[in-house]
Amino acid sequence: MVPLDARRESFDALQIACRLAVDDHARITAVSVIEVPALLPLNARFDEVEDAARRLLEQAGATGDAYGVKVVPRLMRARDLGAAIAAEAISDRSELIVIGAPRAELAVSSRRATPDPVLRVLKGAPCRVMVVSTPVRQAA
Repeated sequence: MVPLDARRESFDALQIACRLAVDDHARITAVSVIEVPALLPLNARFDEVEDAARRLLEQAGATGDAYGVKVVPRLMRARDLGAAIAAEAISDRSELIVIGAPRAELAVSSRRATPDPVLRVLKGAPCRVMVVSTPVRQAA
C-alpha cells in the first residue's frame, strides 16, 4: 500500500513500491485520503481536492503500468489521515506500507498541534512500514 499526496516523496515511495512489487508479482493499493475537518460532515464537497486526488491516483496507475504492476486506486475520506491509512492497511491485508514524507516532517516536536500522520501510521499499522524521504541538501 502506498498513501499518495502531491509531494515528491509520495511518488518516490510509489516507484520504490513498484520495484518491490515487480519482484514479487504483487499488486499495489494506492490510497489518497481527503482529510475532512470534524466540523463538517464526511460527505462535504471538496470538488477541487477530490479532482486532484483522482488525478494522483490516475498518475499512480500510469506509473504502475510503466513497471508492469497492477495499481488499485482507493479514494477515501477521513477525519484522521494516519488512522485511515492504518485502517485501510488492515482491511486490505497489506504486507507493507511504503509512505513518503519530507525529512522535516519526520522530526519529533512537542509543539505540534496535531499528531504527525506518519507517526500515526507507524503506531497503527498491522504490517511493516517503509518511510521514504529525500536526502537533506547541503548548503554550498
